[in-house]
Amino acid sequence: MQGTEGKPAIVTFHDIGQNHTSAFLGFFNFVDVQPLLEHFCIYHIDAPGQENCEKQLPETFVYPTMEELADFVVHEVVKQLSISRFIGLGVGAGANVLCRYGLMYPDFVDALVLVNLSVGKSGWIEWGYQKVCVRQLHNKGLTTFVEDYLLWHHFGEKTKEENLDLSSAYKDSLRSLLNPHNLALFINSYITRTNIDIVRPVEGGPNPRSLKCPTLLVTGTFSPHGDDVVESNSRLDPKISEYMKVSDCGGMPLEEQPAKVAQALILFLQGNGYVQRLRACSTRGLSSTASSSQTSSQSLSSGSPARSSQSLSTDSPAKTNLGPVAC
Repeated sequence: MQGTEGKPAIVTFHDIGQNHTSAFLGFFNFVDVQPLLEHFCIYHIDAPGQENCEKQLPETFVYPTMEELADFVVHEVVKQLSISRFIGLGVGAGANVLCRYGLMYPDFVDALVLVNLSVGKSGWIEWGYQKVCVRQLHNKGLTTFVEDYLLWHHFGEKTKEENLDLSSAYKDSLRSLLNPHNLALFINSYITRTNIDIVRPVEGGPNPRSLKCPTLLVTGTFSPHGDDVVESNSRLDPKISEYMKVSDCGGMPLEEQPAKVAQALILFLQGNGYVQRLRACSTRGLSSTASSSQTSSQSLSSGSPARSSQSLSTDSPAKTNLGPVAC
């Protein structure tokens, strides 16, 4: 848990090849995000067996599906912690889980911020590569093939090849924190996901199954999941959803461009009635790709706060409408 107990809740859920430490701690330790911790209480949920240095799950353990992760894992945590309503922040597989949760329990969800969301089934190429990863993780452990695939999955080719500090920090966290057998189970659950049956509402037409809460979809310009996010966006109600493509960024915007994501997150929250007097200001504009990525790679490996040229203050209201944006 991070932030201030008793404040509005933010619930996070991570992607495959991550847990809350590698997915979110660097972002929430980033200096531009620090003031949010005064206004929110952040609850991090790890998928079964994905905690730091977790023991291997029994061979008889039946790993939950994406639907079951939403229904039995997320909802049980929400009930256990007596969270009446929350804002969901999910990445990849975690975005898929929280999207399903928003459909199952709309009364518990105030808003969703979903990074690299895919609402469809896995494609044949994704299925094939991840199936090989699952087999190797079970039989050989963390191989070079698995590492390379997960680097591509999280960063895309451009960031993987050009930002060696960030790639190296991710590989270090992958090698030291996650149990290969448990990771294989989580990956297998994600590639066997079912289609999320949601349809964009049409004015004057029937009322289809769709998310009822404000939703911000986020992806990077060079993200390998960009097409999936566009497809997901086409199924959401445009009146309550926003789409953000982060420039100079691969598939991990929280780490690659934390300043841009922090600004968008603050504006999105303000647009939905939160932290009205919190504003982002900077005399130099948004942090550069190099400085954001460098400090993020440091925080990914160490968990320490990252520095930025952008600061936050609370002296006057900010804009309350994010709107469609490409930063």
